[in-house]
Amino acid sequence: MAATRAAPAAERTDPAADAKAFRDYFVKKFPKAELDDFVNGPYSMNKDMRKQWEEMEQFPPYEFALDAGKEMFAKPFKNGKTYADCFENGGIGIRQNYPYFDEKESKVITLELALNRCREDNGEAPLSYTKDEMASLTAYMAYTSRGKPMDIKIPDDPRALAAYENGKRYFYTRRGQLNFSCASCHVQSPGEHLRAETLAPALGILNAMPIYRSQWGGMGTISRRFISCNSQTRAVPLEPQSEEYRDLEYFLSYVSNGLPIAGPGSRP
Repeated sequence: MAATRAAPAAERTDPAADAKAFRDYFVKKFPKAELDDFVNGPYSMNKDMRKQWEEMEQFPPYEFALDAGKEMFAKPFKNGKTYADCFENGGIGIRQNYPYFDEKESKVITLELALNRCREDNGEAPLSYTKDEMASLTAYMAYTSRGKPMDIKIPDDPRALAAYENGKRYFYTRRGQLNFSCASCHVQSPGEHLRAETLAPALGILNAMPIYRSQWGGMGTISRRFISCNSQTRAVPLEPQSEEYRDLEYFLSYVSNGLPIAGPGSRP
């Protein structure tokens, strides 16, 4: 499937130009916001919300997940190995490199997918992609990368460009009963309200993942965020780690290159 769509995507796709235009759009739309502050979502838009967030960060609601994730990361599997054996640099300070395009498999590999592959390769059952243990693990790994710039590569490979283009297409395609796209909320309307939620800008939106959300009453992964967005717009959510979601993550991460990792985060 990837091979059949690779050639046309490669002819029209210019990720570097996309990323520049994406960043320029948000800088122009919110001239008072610091560029790196976009990773803080709605808190970069509103002074009152930012003050509340800064106070909350003194005793962050995701602290329990950090502790749990650190413990899980270090705990040996039944075969004696740990997550550190599956990742470069022992899994520390590498969040900014995910997702990446695997040229051997011809697919995007996210951190969540890599963690479950690590488990399965070591004889362990996979975790839920949406919350609890997976959210704690990715929270800890994100925390070890805090401040490091997002650094997503798109190799000189038409299949990688096709995956990027597929994610971009998903981001801008309207769907569901409300006929919303991801861009409807996070490009056209950041800072505005959808029900009780203040919409975040798409620039840097994944840099703070995973997040604690008050409306969830707990932590959620990137997979959970995508599913939640689909549900809110009355679209049919896809399966966690489906090709479309992984490609969407690839696109959103690439256009946020250079912005710092800020996860785990917290949102209303």
